[in-house]
Amino acid sequence: MPLEKQKHYTLSDDVFIHQFETLTLPENWFTHEAHLRLAYILIKRQGLKKSIQKICTQIKNFDQHFGDGTKYHHTLTMAAIKTINYFIQKSNSNNFNDLLLEFPRLKNDFYGLLRLHYSAKVFKNSASKINYIEPDLIPYK
Repeated sequence: MPLEKQKHYTLSDDVFIHQFETLTLPENWFTHEAHLRLAYILIKRQGLKKSIQKICTQIKNFDQHFGDGTKYHHTLTMAAIKTINYFIQKSNSNNFNDLLLEFPRLKNDFYGLLRLHYSAKVFKNSASKINYIEPDLIPYK
C-alpha cells in the first residue's frame, strides 16, 4: 500500500530540516505527517533527549512565524515525540516511510495512540499548553 506523497517529501531530509528551522518551509507543507517526519529525523540523528528541546523550540517558532503563537501545545508536542520514539524503538524499519507502513496508526489514528496515555482532561487543562504534564493513564517507558 503506497503512502500518499505530500509536498514535504519533495525535499531531502536535510533540506526539509533546514527549511523548517529557517521558517522557509511553506506553512501548508507542515502536515501531521511532516510533524512525524521531523521527529523521526531528529530522533534518529540526535537521540530522544537532544531532539526534544529542538523540536519543541522549532514548532513554537513555526507557530509564532505563521500564526499568532497560540497553537503550540507543549504536552501534546512532548507526547507526540515520545510516541514516535516508542515506535522507532519497536520498529524493524530503517526509514520513515517504512515506519509508517509498519505502524499505520501513526498516520491514521495518532490521537488514538495518545489517548492510551492521556485522558482528554489533561489536554484541555490550560497549564498543559505551557508545561509538560505526565500521562495520567499509562506512563511512557
